[in-house]
Amino acid sequence: ISVLSSYIHLQKLELPHNRIRDLSCVSNMPSLVTLDACHNEISNFFEFQPPKNLKEVKFSHNRMTKMKDLGEYLSLCKLDLDYNSFSEISGLQQCCKLTHLSLAHNKISRISDLDSLPLKHLCLRGNQLEKIEGLENLKSLQVLDLSLNRIASLSGLQNLHMLGLINLEKNQVSEQPDYRLAVIFLLQHLTVLDQEKVTAEEKVASVNKYDPPLEVVAAREHMTHLVYQLMQPQVLFDSTLPSADSPYPMLVLTGPQGCGKRELAHRLCQEFSEYFAYGICHTTRQPYFGEENGIDYHFVSEEDFKDMVHMGKFIQTMSYGGHSYGLSREAIEQVAQEGLASCVHMELEGVFSLKNTYFEPRYILLIPTQLEKYRDHLTGRGLYTAVQIDAAVSRVELYANTNRQRPGFFDNVIACGTELNYFLAFVALWELISSRAIILLLPEDKPLSPVSRSGKEILASPSLNALDPSNPSYRSYFTRIQAELSSHKTPAVSGCSKSDTNSTEVEF
Repeated sequence: ISVLSSYIHLQKLELPHNRIRDLSCVSNMPSLVTLDACHNEISNFFEFQPPKNLKEVKFSHNRMTKMKDLGEYLSLCKLDLDYNSFSEISGLQQCCKLTHLSLAHNKISRISDLDSLPLKHLCLRGNQLEKIEGLENLKSLQVLDLSLNRIASLSGLQNLHMLGLINLEKNQVSEQPDYRLAVIFLLQHLTVLDQEKVTAEEKVASVNKYDPPLEVVAAREHMTHLVYQLMQPQVLFDSTLPSADSPYPMLVLTGPQGCGKRELAHRLCQEFSEYFAYGICHTTRQPYFGEENGIDYHFVSEEDFKDMVHMGKFIQTMSYGGHSYGLSREAIEQVAQEGLASCVHMELEGVFSLKNTYFEPRYILLIPTQLEKYRDHLTGRGLYTAVQIDAAVSRVELYANTNRQRPGFFDNVIACGTELNYFLAFVALWELISSRAIILLLPEDKPLSPVSRSGKEILASPSLNALDPSNPSYRSYFTRIQAELSSHKTPAVSGCSKSDTNSTEVEF
């Protein structure tokens, strides 16, 4: 085809399905934009002077074995090298405009030298790849074909956030259980997987399987407990009250780790022992310093905890920090036998789980408002590792978002401050219990007294009526509290408004 050398103004040259071995004539075509030389006998890789405007090259079905540096082909956008004998990818680092690359059906065993390329379409179908690597920096990649390889893991796809189409057919990984859901969860923007459209139902199912929302986890656990409970002999519980309109009274304190909910629950039960008793939960973690078995928690092994689940012992369970926690039916019934209301504490996951039961507790959220001082408090206790402290601090926003996004989810909020002052926190709890929001959980024949059984006077508002939300003095009090909160907003409370659950701040 040397006769073509005189056609110096050619912009498109198509020579497929011939027996061409030499393309040196292209060196005389400086204006060439598109070159198609597929299905020939070419063995030399780009053996011609680079036309400065060459954008698209098709060299599929030839006899090429080795790639060379294409740094001078600065305009190259599309390169098709299918059905050759390349064993590695090289020489493309300077192709700063290359968006489409196809190397299907070669002998490539490793992905390399693609980091700096603006690739949008990449085809490596039918090679010898055993793992996905070298794609981490391809931030613009939208289409990826890795079918007909030997890939056994999805590792390496994590950072491909723009990927909309991927083909992994005929790989070992595609034979794994729940493979399709795993890929869909890993690639959130995926629209086509293995030539099949990704449905909305599959996307929901993938999230529910690999990162389920708290309410989904709680619903699954509740179903599990309900099934095991129905397998046990059915009895009439002490917590079952005569009227369906009067549920068994319970008070739940919730908040992030180390916010003081356990200590406040104990204090409340001591001061209001005529009305409340502490509901002791089970846990598989080891006791912290100062905790006692049978008083703070029932500390059990993982095996014993699972046995209790299978025996239908729990009404609510949750996992936190690699350990299991559960509120047993027996813990509630022991308190109910004494004619008292149960006071328990738990993390947010436990609240979601408990809300699926027929119990209707009052939920009080204890939430730190100054994160750095909260972190210092956790560090000062000397009970938690740095990882546990970071996890606890990061979960403050989770509690705050739940309070903002789910109006009425918590009955009241106490915004924690710095050093834990349990007496002031107890006073805040007394005010909440005295208000109409909580008074409904107490028996009608046991009105609250401002004096505890010990005879010590409890710091209180002038009267119960002062805490009536319809009372002007209560509105003034609430406005004052809101002003205090807004004076030093943190991410934990920045989204709160008057439409949110009432908040009472106590400086700990």
